[in-house]
Amino acid sequence: MKGLILSGGAGTRLRPITHTSAKQLVPIANKPILFYGIEDMAAAGIVDIGIIIAPATGDEIREHVGDGSQFGVRVTWIVQDEPLGLAHCVLIARDFLGDDDFVMYLGDNMLEQGLTEFVEQFEGARHAATEPRLGEDHAAPAAQILLATVDDPTAFGVAEIGPDGEVVQLVEKPKVPPSDLALVGVYLFDSTIHTAVASIEPSPRGELEITDAIQWLVANGHRVNHEVLVGWWIDTGKKDPLLECNRLVLDTLKRRIEGEIDADSMVDGRVVIEAGVKIVNSTIRGPAVIGAGTIIEDSYVGPYSSIAIGCRIIRSEIDNSVLLRRSAVTDIPRLTDSLVGRDTEITKGDARPRATRVMLGDHCHVVIE
Repeated sequence: MKGLILSGGAGTRLRPITHTSAKQLVPIANKPILFYGIEDMAAAGIVDIGIIIAPATGDEIREHVGDGSQFGVRVTWIVQDEPLGLAHCVLIARDFLGDDDFVMYLGDNMLEQGLTEFVEQFEGARHAATEPRLGEDHAAPAAQILLATVDDPTAFGVAEIGPDGEVVQLVEKPKVPPSDLALVGVYLFDSTIHTAVASIEPSPRGELEITDAIQWLVANGHRVNHEVLVGWWIDTGKKDPLLECNRLVLDTLKRRIEGEIDADSMVDGRVVIEAGVKIVNSTIRGPAVIGAGTIIEDSYVGPYSSIAIGCRIIRSEIDNSVLLRRSAVTDIPRLTDSLVGRDTEITKGDARPRATRVMLGDHCHVVIE
């Protein structure tokens, strides 16, 4: 089985961060989101992975991932010149995928349960079809989808499930949903999907929708199985879900202290402090992770904070926030619920008259106390 990870797209919902970096490289607990998906595939025994990239961000993603050897996998790079839909990604990956079964994974999604059980179920169902028992129908599934119960199904692709567990219908953003089961960004396919993506037409928004391709499979008599998600699933494409995902991952931390902590400082709870960190007269309360080379002086870093490499936090208080590399926070009484980009400086000024002074790029969002 092969893997296909979709890491194109402009990441408009995370601007301005994504003006200068790929959304799949924004860190969760100081690890790029994309790395979690690659690691999940490797854990499921999938070592041949194609990664779809866009021209604008592809070079940066290539630089971070390399040839895949750091994860124990082999990576093939596939460029999608325009964002023409998830099914279009399957179309352009045809040469890489060949006739192999494959798992398709959205590179900015995070799952608690991993992929191993999902892959084993699909492989088991296909193997059972080669050994039918008398009087039983063991048609091999052409696809298997992962579903999650959601509060508002009208915002998702929704599946209707038959009495035998087969998917009988898929509807994109229905006004009257047939169920509360929404498609999660993980799919398993056999080679029949190549016929499906070649048979559908672009949607009104001009994209080849993977929902339409799976519905084509159903309509043409192919079996589509499903599994209901165990644990959490988060699309990290917006700030608040990204911060929520950061909290969930930080909750799994094991305490590890490698940096320097002076006698006037306190480190409490599940905290990871990387080598080269210096903490002076400060309190760190976990769960939190502090990246290598960061300096924290006369400050408080509270729960659910991820501080990347090379940051500076001076006479400030921070919690429930993600700071990207080389950012600096100085003399800020309280910074919370925030996502701070690379090489960004936040400071309190003493100039008269008292005022808020900012230099902001496009698509920023600022809340002033």
